[in-house]
Amino acid sequence: MSPGSRRALLRSRWFTVSVGGTFALLVFSVFVGFVWLPSAQNDALFKGLWNAFCGAAGVPKGWLVPTAPPPPPSHPTSAVVLTPDLDNRAADGSVGRGGTLALKCTMCHGTRGVSSADIPSLAGEGAAAVFKQLKDFQAGIRISAVMRPLVMDLSDQDMRDLSAFYASLPAPASRDLASAPDIIAVGAPMRNIPPCGACHGAMTTKLGTPGLDAQPRAYLKAQLAAFAHGTRQNDISGQMRNVARNMTEAEMDAAADYYAGIRP
Repeated sequence: MSPGSRRALLRSRWFTVSVGGTFALLVFSVFVGFVWLPSAQNDALFKGLWNAFCGAAGVPKGWLVPTAPPPPPSHPTSAVVLTPDLDNRAADGSVGRGGTLALKCTMCHGTRGVSSADIPSLAGEGAAAVFKQLKDFQAGIRISAVMRPLVMDLSDQDMRDLSAFYASLPAPASRDLASAPDIIAVGAPMRNIPPCGACHGAMTTKLGTPGLDAQPRAYLKAQLAAFAHGTRQNDISGQMRNVARNMTEAEMDAAADYYAGIRP
C-alpha cells in the first residue's frame, strides 16, 4: 500500500469507526469476562478486583488465601464415615447380642425384621445402612420423635450389633427390571436423576444405602416428600434431596409402587 493510500485509509471515517468499535468491544468483553462475571459469584475467593482477575485467568485457588473461614453448614450433617468393614465385619457374638437388643424393636419392625405396618422392614438390610440411620437418629440429624429416645442410650457397639443382626436376616427377593418403571431402570438424565435401581436395589446396592424392596408404600412416599421438602437432611452430599426435588409426583408414585410391589 502506497503512503498516499495509507493516509487516505486512516482518514476514512468508516475505518476509524470500525477499528474504534472493535477496540471498544474488546475492552467491554475483558471487563465482563475478567471482572463483572467473576465478581458476581457468591464466592469469597472471587471478591475484589484482584481475585476476580486471578479467578478468570485460571490461577489455582490454592494460591489465593481465603480472607474468611468457610461458612458453617445451615443444618447438622451426618458424621458417619461409611467403610466396607461396616457391611462385612461382624464381631463374634455380634448377631446374638443384636438379636437381644432388637427385642424392643419388634413392635414396629417385626419379630424377624419384617414390618406389617407403614414402618420400614429391616430384614436383610446392609449393616452399614442400618448403622448410619441409627447414628443419625441418635445425633438428631434424622428427626423422629419415636426413634430418638430409643437410640439415645445405645453405644456404638450396640448399634453395630443391631446392624449385624438385621443384616443376618433373610432379605426379600429383589424384583427384576423387566417390570420396572423408567425412574427405576434409567432415571431421568436430563433432570440429573440417576436410576433408583442403581443405589437401592434391582441393579445393585450402594454402601450405606438402604435396599427398598418390599418397603411400605406410605413410608417410601413420606421419605421422598421429606427429602424433596428438605425436612430430611441426613443424605450424603444432599444427593437424595437433589433427586427428590427433581422428581415429579407421578415418578414418586411409580417408584413407591414398584418397591412396595413385593411386600409380603
